[in-house]
Amino acid sequence: MERFLIKFFSLIVVAIITVSPLKAGDINGIRFWKDPEKTRLVFDVSEKAEYKLFTLQNPHRLVIDFKNADLKTDLNKIDVPKDLVSKIRSSEKSGELRIVMDLTHEVLTRDFTLNPYQNYGHRLVVDLREKNARKQVIKTADSVIKQKNRDIVIAIDAGHGGEDPGALGKKGTREKHVTLEVAKRLAALVNKEKGFKAFLTRSGDYYIGLEQRTKLARKNRADLLVSLHADGFTDPRVKGASVWVLSTRGANTEMGKWLEQREKSSDRLGGVESLQNKDPLVAQVLIDLSMHYSVGESIKAGEEVRKQLKSRMSKMHGKGLRKAAFMVLRMPDIPAMLVEMAFISNPTEEKLLKTSKQQNKIARAVFEGVRKYFRANPPDGTYLANLAKAKSHRVARGDTLSEIAAEYGVSISRLKSHNKLKSSRLRIGQVLSIPEV
Repeated sequence: MERFLIKFFSLIVVAIITVSPLKAGDINGIRFWKDPEKTRLVFDVSEKAEYKLFTLQNPHRLVIDFKNADLKTDLNKIDVPKDLVSKIRSSEKSGELRIVMDLTHEVLTRDFTLNPYQNYGHRLVVDLREKNARKQVIKTADSVIKQKNRDIVIAIDAGHGGEDPGALGKKGTREKHVTLEVAKRLAALVNKEKGFKAFLTRSGDYYIGLEQRTKLARKNRADLLVSLHADGFTDPRVKGASVWVLSTRGANTEMGKWLEQREKSSDRLGGVESLQNKDPLVAQVLIDLSMHYSVGESIKAGEEVRKQLKSRMSKMHGKGLRKAAFMVLRMPDIPAMLVEMAFISNPTEEKLLKTSKQQNKIARAVFEGVRKYFRANPPDGTYLANLAKAKSHRVARGDTLSEIAAEYGVSISRLKSHNKLKSSRLRIGQVLSIPEV
């Protein structure tokens, strides 16, 4: 018996010695995202990573040591930004997995981990910024604002992006792609219109935090922010477009509450470490009495866009403007609206949203609504405001009745009847009286 016990315990000891140590997790994927300010590096890991990160010089390298981890992805198949990373390699030693990235220049880093959320598992996020890069000079509306006849600036916000795909259609359509396509089409229409100027909060597939979107609108001195979305819902039968404006009391419908919750999810998906560290500006916005101004103007502008969508779309969701406490709409000095273009969760609308025809139709509806609002409410100092003050137009060489009508925002028939013209023929030097818009 004693000999048997000695043998039994000896086997246990041998087993303990020979069993490999448990791995802390797998590195299942490595991805890069680029935006105008930084390059984001994302490690998809099977569980929360234990790691040590540092940089080396001569040559420049980024080194990440993972404790007890296995590499489950092919480094040769990673799509790396060639302007930053020349090579990725790995090695294992003493239970540590080392990932080394050879860099083209010195960088500043910021790293944090994210817990599982929706379809995402654990992630390690590393933001890389070129240390000695000259700050990109972005032309804003500041210089234009001081000029006479300045352009009206429209901030066009394509919802989601990058790590946050937004809603997903049954056929795999991603909200972030549709919103960007429509945003670009809308911007093209705005920029073609004399007296208007558009800028995109994002111009590619990368994520921008909700607070940052409002900061961009303010930095660029926007006169209006239009945020584009194509959300999903649990019921695939739900369909139709809708226009949302801010409610400081929160959503007035169940759908609004659902969308509010989805908006809160965006920052977590996009890779913001904490939603608790609110920018002081946001706190100020929530209590600022001047919010009444922006909400009032948002309602006016939103109603014009809703009417245009209703006349061009086959189906609207709900009646009238909808209200919810979306963070991206919380600005006391800039009117804003959120346009739900359709529901990707509805198979019919998902199919339509992928087509250029439907994307153009939506962009045109939003544009016409925005233009109509500003024709009636031109901000002081803008080309439209000064145009509205003009009571007459002296015909110059090359002028046509249609061009003059378009310039002043009136119909040809109204311009003709107001001036008692029997035909569209004009003569140089002729003075036309301009009817009020």
